[in-house]
Amino acid sequence: MNPDFISALKQIEKEREIPLEVILVAIEDALTAAYKRNYTSSQDVIVKIDRATGTINATAAKLVVENVSNSLLEISLSAAQKINPKMKLGSEIEVVVTPDDFGRIAAQTAKQVIVQRIREAERDIVFDEFTKREEELVSGIVQRYEQKNYMVDLGRVEGVLPLAEHVISEHFKHGDRIKAVILRAQKTPKGPQIILSRTTPSLVSRLFENEVPEIASGVIQIRSIVREPGNRSKIAVESKDPKIDPVGACVGPKGSRVQSIVDELKNEKIDIINWNQDPSVYIANSLSPAKVLTVKLYAYDKSALVVVPDHQLSLAIGKEGQNVRLAARLTGWKIDIKSESQYEENREEIEAKALEMALFHAEENERLRAEEEKKRQELFERELAAKAAQMEQELSEESESQDEPEDSFEQDEPQDLSFVEQPEPDAQDSAAEEAGEDYRPETPEPAKFMPVDAPVDDPDRPRKKKRKERRVEEEREEIASRKKKKAKRSRSTTEDFDDDSYDSFGWES
Repeated sequence: MNPDFISALKQIEKEREIPLEVILVAIEDALTAAYKRNYTSSQDVIVKIDRATGTINATAAKLVVENVSNSLLEISLSAAQKINPKMKLGSEIEVVVTPDDFGRIAAQTAKQVIVQRIREAERDIVFDEFTKREEELVSGIVQRYEQKNYMVDLGRVEGVLPLAEHVISEHFKHGDRIKAVILRAQKTPKGPQIILSRTTPSLVSRLFENEVPEIASGVIQIRSIVREPGNRSKIAVESKDPKIDPVGACVGPKGSRVQSIVDELKNEKIDIINWNQDPSVYIANSLSPAKVLTVKLYAYDKSALVVVPDHQLSLAIGKEGQNVRLAARLTGWKIDIKSESQYEENREEIEAKALEMALFHAEENERLRAEEEKKRQELFERELAAKAAQMEQELSEESESQDEPEDSFEQDEPQDLSFVEQPEPDAQDSAAEEAGEDYRPETPEPAKFMPVDAPVDDPDRPRKKKRKERRVEEEREEIASRKKKKAKRSRSTTEDFDDDSYDSFGWES
């Protein structure tokens, strides 16, 4: 083998960024297949490459026997001991079986396999790399336009900008440099395919990160962004440093920062607004460049009534409703715009209708809440009843076990103890009797016999029974208390909706 073999593989590793071990393993597998195809397939042959010198050796595992019947699979004990003196009968040994012309045949047979393996390894590395780079901004050169898709050279791989992901009004020529966002990476028979996009809102966000250092450093945060590709975008920003104006930082000196982004997006309009925690202020900002007089919020269905000056009505709505549509998507609120004169003329009607809708939604929410509470209460009562029944059953079983003796034996006749011999009086008792003293012989007390069928007394058993009965009673009282609270709450439901609670629906100005 050429001594520069390992050096050549290291060069491939450097150029194509494929690990050397991956290349060597692929070559070993290819050479093993080439050996079995050109020489024999009955042997268990493995081709190995020395990592230091690049030497290729084909080895086969053979069984050590006394008499060789198959030279491909067996080896004699004397021949095995020449290779390794410790070999014994029945053991296996690896024998080098590299043919003289193996280099030439292996090179001819394994060339395509090696190239294919290297290509597959390179594809996998590229696919894994771009999978981790999704939503990242990349720059490429347009190569060609085929089947309504732009093919973009990204350096190591070719990206595809499909028809659905580029703005219809944008047109590129061969050699134009464009910026796009990696949408996803997918595997194809021809290798990994990188899908690019110029319509996603992430493109505007990534462009601002590149142009505005405060956004890249995290001092200014993009809270929300919406876009209608090719026409208009709205972006809400917030500054974590009160000394920095987020809108001014994004616009840049004389509008230089935002103008470069507009040029990249082919003159798409961009509205930059201040994000605010107060929904009414946030909605008023989102309708920029229109000026807003009043914002009334209806929390029951997350809608807002916006009043603007008469001459600002068309500007607030925008061309074909574009401005208010983007503002609604940006804030997440449904926005209804009225001019000042329209609102003053129909003010009572608008407020009456708002009150009616508020009451309707409140009643509907209360009904749904009552149904949900009823379902929870029924479920709780069923579980409690099942628990109480189980405890009563346990108490009844325990009382039955107390009434029935564990072992019962019938005693038909009383025991006859006449055969028991009485002890004779001792000498001291005899002397006392002769002296005439009042003699009362000490007789042993009769033994106390407990009936066999008498239950064994457990001092803790009555206490346990009372505890269980007390728990059952407490659970029954809890069920009754819940029912009373539910009835009281249903009676007081209608008292919450009177004319004085007009501001309780979350209306703000």
